[in-house]
Amino acid sequence: MADGFWADRRVLVTGHTGFIGSWMCLWLHRLGAKVSGIAIDPPSQPNLFEVARVSDLVADERCDIRDFAGMVNAVRRLRPEIVFHLAAQSLVRPGYAAPVETFATNIMGTVHVLDALRSTPGVAAAVVVTSDKCYANDDSGRAMTESDLLGGYDPYSSSKAGAEIVAASYRDSYLREKGVPLATVRAGNVIGGGDWAVDRLLPDIVRAFSAGKAVMIRHPLSTRPWQHVLEPVSGCMLLAKALVSRGDEFAEAWNLGPDASHSKTVSHIAGLAARLWGQGASIEADVQNDVHEAHLLGLDASKARRRLDWTPVWDVDRAVAESLNWYRAHLGGDDMQRYSLAQIAAFTAGNPHG
Repeated sequence: MADGFWADRRVLVTGHTGFIGSWMCLWLHRLGAKVSGIAIDPPSQPNLFEVARVSDLVADERCDIRDFAGMVNAVRRLRPEIVFHLAAQSLVRPGYAAPVETFATNIMGTVHVLDALRSTPGVAAAVVVTSDKCYANDDSGRAMTESDLLGGYDPYSSSKAGAEIVAASYRDSYLREKGVPLATVRAGNVIGGGDWAVDRLLPDIVRAFSAGKAVMIRHPLSTRPWQHVLEPVSGCMLLAKALVSRGDEFAEAWNLGPDASHSKTVSHIAGLAARLWGQGASIEADVQNDVHEAHLLGLDASKARRRLDWTPVWDVDRAVAESLNWYRAHLGGDDMQRYSLAQIAAFTAGNPHG
């Protein structure tokens, strides 16, 4: 990725005000891309987009992806060469509380983005990011492969399966004949600095520990494929480059997740974070939890390792440590744009693709 490929390329990131989108924009800017974003306002206060001053580095467009006419007009105006679609309702429990909004955003929002692409000239590649929860998971603990059945028990998970089906349909029905290769990415559970969403493990931990309170954790024995946010961002960028250079050969679904040894329980991650945080950190189980979530999630990312040469850089211990270091820097008043870019530089120093 440090070979100049991204220099001066027009790149659109939907959901650029979100956690993953903000990290992607920072990295793309670092590589010289001309980055634009389409999203609603940041999803929390505080948020990475504002804390790291991402708006200084991108062309910032505000539009709800449920607004079809607004999306078409914005995409046509921005004329992107490469598109990363990240905008979504991205949490399981809010999906239970607002299923109509979740399906409208994650399924029809994806329809609107892809339909805008089929009427916009000059698009060279598109990557739609969904979730590891898009699979019909039987809680067996078997790592899911890209050919496994799509499904999802809860509204969030099933909406991500729906987004996968929509993407495949648009690829086969419209975008392939326009010469726009489209791929989807199913990423594992991401952690990293700058996430303040409710009902996510690391943000809940930081909020509690920094306030001197015990963190309440749901499903302590549930296992997830934890990875630092820069891992799937690097994979998405490698995939987009492959789509531009190799086309339909890479226009399919891709898992991006850690090695099986880094799929850890919620309790393990919380305990590691408590040890790293130090004095005053404590953990309690949330016995009031009342919604279904899969207990065992695992991704088989061997295809990405083999064909994209994508290799995770930071193990789970380093991922947790770097995440907590980011939050400590923010609490200490550091310049978080500079700190975040330095963290990207540290990550790329260990990444064979730069």
